[in-house]
Amino acid sequence: MTRKTLATLALAAASAAQAQPLPTAAPDSVGFSAERLKNIDNFFASEIERKRVPGAVVAIARQGKLVYFKAFGVADPAKGTPMATDTIFQLASMTKIQAAVGALALTEQGRLPLYSKLSDHFPAFGTAMVGVPTADGKFTTEPQKRPILIHDLFRHTSGMTYGGRPDGGSPISTQWPSGGAAQNMGTAAQMTEALAKLPLVYQPGTVFEYGLSFDVLGAVVEKVTGKTLGGHLADTVWTPLKMTDSTFRPTEAQLARVARAFSHNPLDGKPQGIAALQRTPSFDCAGACAFGTMGDYIRFGQMLLNGGTLDGAQVLSPATVRLMTSDHLGSGIQNRVANVEPHRAGYGFGLGMAVRLQPGLAAVPGSPGEFSWNGANGTGFFADPKEQLVVAFGTAAPGDLRKYYREQVQDLVYGALSR
Repeated sequence: MTRKTLATLALAAASAAQAQPLPTAAPDSVGFSAERLKNIDNFFASEIERKRVPGAVVAIARQGKLVYFKAFGVADPAKGTPMATDTIFQLASMTKIQAAVGALALTEQGRLPLYSKLSDHFPAFGTAMVGVPTADGKFTTEPQKRPILIHDLFRHTSGMTYGGRPDGGSPISTQWPSGGAAQNMGTAAQMTEALAKLPLVYQPGTVFEYGLSFDVLGAVVEKVTGKTLGGHLADTVWTPLKMTDSTFRPTEAQLARVARAFSHNPLDGKPQGIAALQRTPSFDCAGACAFGTMGDYIRFGQMLLNGGTLDGAQVLSPATVRLMTSDHLGSGIQNRVANVEPHRAGYGFGLGMAVRLQPGLAAVPGSPGEFSWNGANGTGFFADPKEQLVVAFGTAAPGDLRKYYREQVQDLVYGALSR
């Protein structure tokens, strides 16, 4: 073999290595069973054969090494486009964790203290009223007992909600727009001003209520920085971490690589779709509007597991990551995390993510300190510091099957550990 051939092969090998989101390793070398990892292949092969999901991408890293990165099925069932590891997914609520990191970067700069008031940025929230249900099925209002803090936006204790949620049928929550509707209420600032006129469903700082808090946090970030949220995240997170396909505004070329759902829900036959593909959001909503690959997301997750740094790029300090991934509900705030994620009983909530508090109670394996969140279109993410484990997976499953995949993937991954 000539030197030229050897050089060509070496260059090809180097290019292939660079194409992977993280350094690779054999599963057995970092405590995974290669044989048991095949259960993931078999699971998604069965789901695809039964036409329950078009396809999937799963990325798993342990000890900083990528041990599993596979694509299954098709990205676009209408066109038959094969799923690929660089398929782009609409991340839905997995946007929230990235937005939290971008906001915490401002906290580290002294520009966004957690204990500061939301009304410092949007004064109308200073006089927002709190709804109080009445015996006749209606409600009255009362003043806030304490102001909404920036801290409340991060941990969903602001009293804001999502309208249209299955567990949100109170006369107060029905006043609120759904997440999809809020994404098309003008600019982020215009949406926020409109929300300030609605009755809060709880007093600030008293109840975990999943909702539009992060969309408002994104509006605050835009006001503090003078940039779009996407511009700020590009500067502070996506570009430093080389997350090259992470964006709020996919190009035409990127849109051709976005995973699409079946036109009808396989469980009940009702029409379904991915809202952000059907109507482009009017602003960069921090609650649900980003796109990205699973390769990008596992780099992001590995950065958090590393304490804020990846490949020499520091995004946050280790102290800030510890703060972010600790429980911020405690005993004084009503914990309703399992109302949103039923298999996550025994979890609290940090700054933008669920945080596991104990080994038991939850329906999935994991360690105390594990942090996670998922997306309504079928994406999922979790990281376990004790096991040095990071997982990101993508499906285009906006119906109830998404909840099934969240649980199954976590079972399959932990079931493949050998030590």
